[in-house]
Amino acid sequence: MHPGWLSNAYLIADRPGGTGVFVDSGAPLEPLLAVVEAHELTPTHLLVTHGHGDHTAGGAELGRRFGLETIDRACDPFRAGGLQIEVLPTPGHTADSLSFVVNGACCTGDTLFAGSVGGSGAGFASLRHSIMEVLLALPPETRILPGHSGETSVGEEWEKNLFVRIWRGLDPEGDEPCRSGGRAARLILWARDYDEGFKAWLRFDDDGDQIVGGSRVERGR
Repeated sequence: MHPGWLSNAYLIADRPGGTGVFVDSGAPLEPLLAVVEAHELTPTHLLVTHGHGDHTAGGAELGRRFGLETIDRACDPFRAGGLQIEVLPTPGHTADSLSFVVNGACCTGDTLFAGSVGGSGAGFASLRHSIMEVLLALPPETRILPGHSGETSVGEEWEKNLFVRIWRGLDPEGDEPCRSGGRAARLILWARDYDEGFKAWLRFDDDGDQIVGGSRVERGR
């Protein structure tokens, strides 16, 4: 995990002496490179959840070092050694966001976090669909390895994630007046984010729903 961005880079391998894949590259790479050497792994792919710099900063270095094949768009399932990899389009945070299911664990980038969700820069409806109909349709025991902060599971987020609970109809929506970017809105949900800040689900009077960082919201207005 990057100490400032709190962004994660992952290395997933099938066995010591076997094949590995990297997922994103925005965290310090030295610990992962040490594992490659210690376990005599052969990395073959770099899986990119989306193109933001805090997830791609080390991609060029990994490519030079290992000659990796980069997967940054939807494709058919494939194998890398003993790893079975499924590429899931999960737009909403960005239009091209991807999640990767690798041997039963799912790397979700900035779509789904432990207890939170990504900002809806590419569309609220798309983000909701990606979470509710794609990611949370996976088996409940599926490990979720998010793009920021700690891991969780499908079952944990289905039961405890406050955004998901409202989408499921278990909890009521809020209705607090607020402002964001100079526009009037209603605050549907104010919830903790992965960085111990806040994430806000807003309903604008003139432009539908959005999910934004809490720092963009003026409450009590």
